[in-house]
Amino acid sequence: MDERILLKEIEPVAADLLNRHLGVAKEWFPHELVPYSRGKDFEPGKQWSENDSDFGDNEIKMSDAVRGSLFVNLLTEDNLPYYFRDINSLFGNDGVYGEWGRNWTAEEGRHSIVIRDYLTVTRAIDPVALERGRMQQVRGGEVPAPLDLYEAIAYLSMQELATRIAHRNTGKMMQDEVGEAIMSRVGNDENLHYLFYRDLTTAAIAVDPSNMVIGIERAVRTFAMPGTGIPDFERLSREIARVGIYDLLIHHDQILQPVIMRHWKLEQLTGLTDEAEKAREALFKRIERIGKVGAKMASDQVSA
Repeated sequence: MDERILLKEIEPVAADLLNRHLGVAKEWFPHELVPYSRGKDFEPGKQWSENDSDFGDNEIKMSDAVRGSLFVNLLTEDNLPYYFRDINSLFGNDGVYGEWGRNWTAEEGRHSIVIRDYLTVTRAIDPVALERGRMQQVRGGEVPAPLDLYEAIAYLSMQELATRIAHRNTGKMMQDEVGEAIMSRVGNDENLHYLFYRDLTTAAIAVDPSNMVIGIERAVRTFAMPGTGIPDFERLSREIARVGIYDLLIHHDQILQPVIMRHWKLEQLTGLTDEAEKAREALFKRIERIGKVGAKMASDQVSA
């Protein structure tokens, strides 16, 4: 089925999902969450030290892994212009899809505002390194590039859920109630975005199951978090995985199994093309393999 035909077929579902989202999304204001009383002026040229951090409790010490996660989380949010570009290209700027894309963009914009203000006020991260990282990230414009609409909506579903998990787990490890509340608030938005894309994918599977299975398999096989252009991303990702913020086992247990296997119920689909059947078989094998590798890595980490 042509992608434009698919979009037309599921447009009524998209409209219902947008209305559902607008009905449950909570208006919130970044300035009300940031502890500005902890802030002070920065001296030009002064070298940052982690001892400069002010979390309102002198006993709080943020680990390098949590700092790295906050760095990655914020710079990921900073790449919003490219996500909007790609979503606008995939879904179009008109009708319900355009309305969703613009609303999604407006909501996502608050995330970088509130996280950056918190990090700046608390001096949790070197602000010079943070700004240089933002410049490198945005100048590079590197974002995951799904091959087609089928892969894209499957990827967006997984990515939004993965981002929610990463934000919330980071917040839990910050040891600062204000910081945790901020990351939880951002995570709540990401969860609503995930639900939109997850249920839109469900509708697409009902209309064009074969192409969607092929797209889902490709999305799982090539999955990458939208931060690959961030400076030192590979090392930071390993640290994030090492402390359990987001690792392969979480990816398997909290995304692949509940979304693909249980919610989308790919095992129950019938009437697939030969190509789709092969893709489904490869997908299930890959998910099983990811689970085994993730469990072994987690076990090795505990033993280390």
